[in-house]
Formats: sequence, structure tokens, C-alpha cells
Amino acid sequence: MNRPKSLFLTEDSLGIVTDLYQLTMAAGYFDQKMQDVATFELFVRHLPKNRSYLITAGLEEVLHYLTHIKFSTEAVKFIRELPAFNNVSNGFFEYLKNFTFSGTVYAIPEGNIAFADEPLIRVSAPIIETQIIETYLLSTINFQTSIATKASRVVYAAKSREVIDFGTRRAHGPQAGVLAARASFIGGCNGTSNVFAAYELGIPAVGTIAHSWVMAFENEQDSFYKFHEVFPDDTTLLIDTYDTLVGARHAARIGKKLKGVRIDSGDLTKLSKDVRKILDTEGLQHVKIVASGDLNEDRIDDLLRKGALIDSFGVGTEMVTSKDAPALGGIYKLVEQEYDGKSIPRMKFSEDKLTYPCKKQVYRTVDKEGNFMEDVIGLEGEKIGGIPLLIPVMKEGKIRYTLPTIYEIQRTASDNLAHLPEPFRRLKDAQAYPVIKSQGLEAKRQEAERVLRSINMT
Repeated sequence: MNRPKSLFLTEDSLGIVTDLYQLTMAAGYFDQKMQDVATFELFVRHLPKNRSYLITAGLEEVLHYLTHIKFSTEAVKFIRELPAFNNVSNGFFEYLKNFTFSGTVYAIPEGNIAFADEPLIRVSAPIIETQIIETYLLSTINFQTSIATKASRVVYAAKSREVIDFGTRRAHGPQAGVLAARASFIGGCNGTSNVFAAYELGIPAVGTIAHSWVMAFENEQDSFYKFHEVFPDDTTLLIDTYDTLVGARHAARIGKKLKGVRIDSGDLTKLSKDVRKILDTEGLQHVKIVASGDLNEDRIDDLLRKGALIDSFGVGTEMVTSKDAPALGGIYKLVEQEYDGKSIPRMKFSEDKLTYPCKKQVYRTVDKEGNFMEDVIGLEGEKIGGIPLLIPVMKEGKIRYTLPTIYEIQRTASDNLAHLPEPFRRLKDAQAYPVIKSQGLEAKRQEAERVLRSINMT
């Protein structure tokens, strides 16, 4: 009898968390004896709708993956038995059994702001290794960067009010919920409802009650008292199960130890004002009003512009799925290949998908207050003014980088946003931040394109 299976990832399964064509290409490289070092860069070709920047996230998971990737005996057996591998040499499967990542990685550290076309990660390793890891890197960086960026917009809209991640139940699976909680915290959230994320990451776990708690008792007032008996120092009550204003009066009877009330439906602007009046009349000025229910940055911005008296926002579906722009189009492209001791530029010039060759660096110019002025994408080692953003994080398969805490990453994101001038980060009609290609990079592109066209277009 078949037993239910868990699809949660384990370190033993990391090798085959990839697309099939990564493995067929790897087998082809092996059997063609292609072991030259190749350099790939991961970047986003275009910013998503309504996005004027990205908050980089996911690097820590990438480094864990690269230091733990392996193919179990069972995984190799499974690959060997796939029809596509019928004619692949036995040597390839022995290679997989002993697979480790041995390359060098440069990256823009998590929490930093980046823009379209800028390499977020640069990987140099034997070409088989760089190929096998592509899918995992894209999945990890695309998702977490997307959610961290979305969260930063929600936090910006909240104007220093508390924002809590409430989204696990609407995330695309439990694992996505955990990663979304991490990325949302990087983007500026104050806590998460996800207990596992709080446990693993050391970030605040936050929760109230559901309507089911209220409905399980004979009356609303009794449900509030009973909850307060169990949690006398942490009583935040959901007050809109039946009638929000009646619920507010019932909650107020808890007295001075009441911590907060939550409204999950209705006209949040009007209700928050009416509830605030009820609480203040009872001398409960300290009690916070929490709002939830299909919130996003635009709705929060609208609520506050209308004068809503809300102290904290619980944001779920819209944030952890980045609902308005649910997919970040990160790509991972070959830019350079070593052959017979020479570095050969690699690029594609497909229509609307041209890429730039060679190892690149991003140089950021700032003013005397540290505010961002301009980014230049140039060649690695090119003499360009500004701060280089890509730093070495791994050498010869070993991490050469002190991993920051999640709080340090969040502070990096906050500091970056503070130094990105307001016209480039506003919610709507943001200006395009200036990102240019260096003269050296443009010259290399033209030269490489001329050579490659002469070889491949005749």
C-alpha cells in the first residue's frame, strides 16, 4: 500500500530539485568532456509592474544549497532510469554520486536595493556545476526578492505603523509561507503569524483569535472573557464577528489589560474612527486598533489618506503572493567561458532578449549624505567611480562571508530605502532610477557580437 509522502525538501534531495534539462545538459557536458570554468550571472531583465526597485533576498538559502547539494544513491538511480539518459555513460552517474559545488560566487548582499539588468549573483565554476544549480538559484532569488520588495512597499504605505505578515495560509504551500515570512521581515515587517518562521529566524510571532473562537461560545462577551483568562497579558480581540461597534464595547469591558482589537471587514476608515472613540471614552487610549482583510499597499495608503485610526496592519494574501506582480522574471545567463587559458565572452542576441557578455560589477554613486544617485554596470575590474555592490561570498565551494542576522538584513533594507530618493520609491508614478552601461562594457558587447555573428550567422 502506498503511503502519503511529504514533499518538504531535505538536504538529501537538493541535487534533484532542478529541471530535467539542467541534468541532460550536465550529462552532455560530461560526455563531451567539457569541464571548463564558466561564469553565469543572475539578473532581472525588467522590473515588474509598479516596481521601481528590488530588495534583494534569498542569498542565505542559496549559500546553504551550494554547500549542501548532493545526489543520493536513490536519486542517481532514478535519474539513470529516466529514458532520456539511456545512452549516457556510466561515468556521469558516478560523477553525480560524488557531486559537490566547487565554484566562486559574488553577490549583492541581502537587503540591498538593486535594479533591472544588474547582476544579483555571479557564479564561476566548471560548467556542469553552474548548469545544475540554475533552477534552484532562480527559484530562491526570484521568490524571496519579489516578496521582500512587495513587503517594503506595504511598509512604506503604512507610514511607520506596524505591519505583520498574516499570509501563510494563502501562500503557495507551507514552505513558501516560511520563505515569505522571512522575505517580508527583510522588507520591513514587524513580525509574522508563522510559528515555524519565528522559531527558525528569531523574529516576533504575532497572533490574535479567529472568528471561530468567538462563535464557539454562547455569546461574544463570554468568548472575550474566557480568552482573557488564558492570556491576561496578551489579549487582542477580533471584534467584527457580529457587529463591530458592539464588539468594541464588549472588548472594552476587559479593561486596562486589553492590548488590542482587530477589525477584519467593513469600512475600515469609519469603523476605526468609531472604535477609537469607544475605546478612548472608556479610558483605553493605549489599546491598539489592528486592521486586516485583503490589505495591500494601495489600500493602506488610501485608508491613511482618509484618516483611518489604525495602529497596526495584518497583511496576508496580497503580500506573500505579491498578488499584483506574482512572478519576478529573473534569468541566469552564461556570460563568459574559459577555454585553453583564455576567457571567451558569451552572449545572446535574440530579439528583445539580448544579453551583455563578460563578468560584471555594479558601481553605485552616492552623494555626500549617502543618497543614491546613479548605478553603472561595468566590467569586473573596470576603473569606474562608485561603490562596488557585488562582493565575494564563496570561494572554491566554501563560504567566505559572515552571514548577517535577519535583523541586520532588515536594517540594510531600511537604510537602503532611506537613501533612495523619494521620486524613485513612491508607490505610484515613481521615476526610473538611472542605471547605465559603462563604455568598456558596451565596447565588449559590440566586439563579442561581431565575433559571434561572424561564426554563427553564416
